[in-house]
Amino acid sequence: EGGESGVVLGIYGDGDDQEVIDATKKCRTLVEAPVAAEWRVGAEIGEALRSGFMLNWTASDCSSCEGSGGKCGFDFRIYQFRCYCPDWPHAGSCAPAHYTSLVMKVAIAASGVGIAIVILIVYSIRKKSNIRKHMVWITGKREHSEAAQKIEGLISSRRYTYKDIKRMTNSFQEKLGQGGYGYVYKGKLRDGQPVAVKLLKKLKGDGEEFINEVASISRTSHVNVVSLLGFCFEGSKRALVYEFMPNGSLEKFIFKSNTSEASQQLSWETLYNISLGIAQGLEYLHRGCNARILHFDIKPHNILLDRNYCPKISDFGLAKICPREESIVSMLGARGTVGYIAPELVIRNIGGVSHKSDVYSYGMMVMEMVGGRKNFEVGVDRTSEIYFPHWIHRRLELQEELGLRGITNEEDEGIAKKMIIISLWCIQI
Repeated sequence: EGGESGVVLGIYGDGDDQEVIDATKKCRTLVEAPVAAEWRVGAEIGEALRSGFMLNWTASDCSSCEGSGGKCGFDFRIYQFRCYCPDWPHAGSCAPAHYTSLVMKVAIAASGVGIAIVILIVYSIRKKSNIRKHMVWITGKREHSEAAQKIEGLISSRRYTYKDIKRMTNSFQEKLGQGGYGYVYKGKLRDGQPVAVKLLKKLKGDGEEFINEVASISRTSHVNVVSLLGFCFEGSKRALVYEFMPNGSLEKFIFKSNTSEASQQLSWETLYNISLGIAQGLEYLHRGCNARILHFDIKPHNILLDRNYCPKISDFGLAKICPREESIVSMLGARGTVGYIAPELVIRNIGGVSHKSDVYSYGMMVMEMVGGRKNFEVGVDRTSEIYFPHWIHRRLELQEELGLRGITNEEDEGIAKKMIIISLWCIQI
């Protein structure tokens, strides 16, 4: 307006995020619109808004609720189903009239007892400290949510306090990385062992991703699955303590954007051994545990490399645990990262969701390891872009030169062809 030029800035994040608040301080007008989570990285704002988003809710007890005279609903603050009754919202169905009357009587009696307790507390000043301890215990017990009970019942890993987490990371001094989940910091245990501390952002609902990650990884013990050394569950503060991987994620070794990174390029033999290790880790998750673990987010970013480039599968936030005898699992919505999600997770009429969804993601990842580039870029105009899996498949059919960088001899070319064929089998081209 008034002849002045303006700039439209699109930022993904929650309105409470400090980073978003700082970035928008000088904005004249703010417009908030919900978009799907997969658009948070490298998204074009127009395409993100046009694509819409998926809304999930739970309404499993509607018949029971409506049959008792209530109305089905969903409380987004606690992320749980609620039956809204004349007297009060209930978890399942409305209570019978005589039961409601009984509850009212008990509530009145409890109020009387509560008043008496308050009088006794005021009168008994000398016991003030003991009473405080008792009240703190009651409050702590309420905060000990179902999520905490689930975690403690499932794992034997050490539980740390938030103070311990701050001490081992030297007040979060060295950041290793970040993502939609939060931040990863380098730390050190009391015995000097280096660790990676994954500090989660403010969680919504009951912290399902946190429970998934802890419950899934605590069931595992395999050379190709990252080890969980401990966790922190203290109010809204939640963190996971993992073994430290000196070489970071596979992503930085296979996606080269400039020549200065060429010195970090891995040999074809190393790439093959990494792909083999990941496959062994996946087979263990699918067949080697008491319960089958489906990862649903296999991608280069979630593969960590130790000092000897031994791969470790990490980030079980989207994982699903199911009985080994179940070949097909039920899903409410798609899980994973765009570019690696199996088609059956998005298009339901082409087949059921199973552990083979991880196999598809693995195939797409191996294809990127071979090509040294993403199979396709999200949000990029692909009118002149060639889809890499189809391109490489065509070259194999015509027995043409692969044209891949880093191939210096027949042995390297043989390894590359083997990896390409395996990846094509996995994605069924």
